[in-house]
Amino acid sequence: MSLDRPVTPDPYPLLPAAPSFNLTSSDVAAGEPLKDDQVAEFGNTSPQLTWSDAPEGTKSYTVTCFDPDAPTPSGFWHWVLVDVPADVTSLPTGIGAADADLPGDAFMCRNDMGEKAFVGAAPPAGDQVHRYFFVVHAVTEETLGVDSDATPAVVSFNLAFKTAGRAILHGTYRH
Repeated sequence: MSLDRPVTPDPYPLLPAAPSFNLTSSDVAAGEPLKDDQVAEFGNTSPQLTWSDAPEGTKSYTVTCFDPDAPTPSGFWHWVLVDVPADVTSLPTGIGAADADLPGDAFMCRNDMGEKAFVGAAPPAGDQVHRYFFVVHAVTEETLGVDSDATPAVVSFNLAFKTAGRAILHGTYRH
């Protein structure tokens, strides 16, 4: 069986427009291959992220990692971190571990592996280059209104109505 298919479009321009703000990482370089630490078989470690200039009125953040290039109709969610307090503007490397001490009342929802944690890049061997979109969503409410059993799709649906802005950084990976 062949996995040849068109490259999936960047999903974020297809969502309701939201102002952008700044996102940087000491672990992920824009458009460049991920470090081994962010790959499932080598490190499975969430990257360091720092953001600035979020829109005025931001009351919390949701942080996600999404691979639109997975050979599925719905892509693949690697990480969903919800209700990060508004005064937090940086996350350390590894905070996506299942047993991590998260800031404030923040919590993780299940990724597409079924784990409440970050799962690293793991595209099929020989597949096209995959993009991993790390996104910090500035939220207009202190809580997104979901619990840790919410699916990434439900989190995304709620974000459609409560997003004040998005900061996006993407890395790539190919086996």
